[in-house]
Amino acid sequence: MTNKLKEYFPLLWEREELLAEIGSSRELHAMYEEWSRAQREEFLDFCTGVRGMKILYDSFFKEVMNPEYAPERLEGFLCAVLKRKVRILRVLPNDSTRISDEGSLLITDIVVELEDGALANVEIQKIGYGFPGERSACYSADMLLRQYRRVRSRQGDDFSYRDIKNVYLIVIYENSPREFKQFPEVYYHHARQVFDSGLQINLLQEFVMIPLDIFRAQMHNKPIETPLEAWLTFLGEDSPEKVIELITAYPEFRGMYATLYEMCRNTERVMRMFSEELRILDRNTVKFMIEEQQKEIDSYKEQLQQKDEEWNRRLDQKDKDLIQKDKELDQKEEELHAAQERLVQLEAELAAVKGESLK
Repeated sequence: MTNKLKEYFPLLWEREELLAEIGSSRELHAMYEEWSRAQREEFLDFCTGVRGMKILYDSFFKEVMNPEYAPERLEGFLCAVLKRKVRILRVLPNDSTRISDEGSLLITDIVVELEDGALANVEIQKIGYGFPGERSACYSADMLLRQYRRVRSRQGDDFSYRDIKNVYLIVIYENSPREFKQFPEVYYHHARQVFDSGLQINLLQEFVMIPLDIFRAQMHNKPIETPLEAWLTFLGEDSPEKVIELITAYPEFRGMYATLYEMCRNTERVMRMFSEELRILDRNTVKFMIEEQQKEIDSYKEQLQQKDEEWNRRLDQKDKDLIQKDKELDQKEEELHAAQERLVQLEAELAAVKGESLK
């Protein structure tokens, strides 16, 4: 297969050269043999430039976007996504009280504090969680509380709520949840809390959600024209043609690809990283399938419960109808009995009248 990226990145492996490197080590060869044929081809393709790098793999994303030694890259991404100038002050440990074991479907998760004190969390999800709105609201609230505690602890009696800054939750979906499929022409969703009366109060929480699958569909046969489109192409596209288009229109991305291709020259390291990504992907896929099956089971249970409730309502109604009919029958029987008694009375009166007339 033609290696179109070799011209731009001469350090890329040749396929035969890389296979020889793997075969020269018993450990690397054993690791390579554990992969499926498709996984081997994927590894060879991105290491040789037949396909672009898998930027969304956690190890690769953090290698090229690590804000501790290349903050300008993540800053550029945040500027494009938040549509404002930002500078990263520091990286925060992501050890807050997560709602549950939410690492299962996350590709990567980075929290940074910006120069103005705001917090920005960048999540990349392989497969979108269920209830994306509810989950995002809870995690954003968790980040806001985390900031509040830190600021209050630092400032003590001098604490003021004006010192609490915005929190931004940025979620990038490789495969978006079904809610996003209702907007097939929109790949950038931004939300902040506002009052319908027009009251202007900053409620601090903002959300940006980007479905890359919808972005790719929208960018088909369309040139890259904005910094946001450039960043999303970097994250979501691995075709050599798109990579070449990107680094031609936005040369700053060339250095990012070069960082990753230099990493690929360390065969043992990149193979271990790839194996770890496959392990996580397998675990996530199994967990996702279990969750989807559980959703299906819960859906069937709900349907059965609804049917059961409907039958019970019908039976209750029939019981009520029978009780009403019984009451109506009892009433008619009473009316009939009263009529019979009246008839007997009338017959007796008639007989008495006849007897008197015969005298």
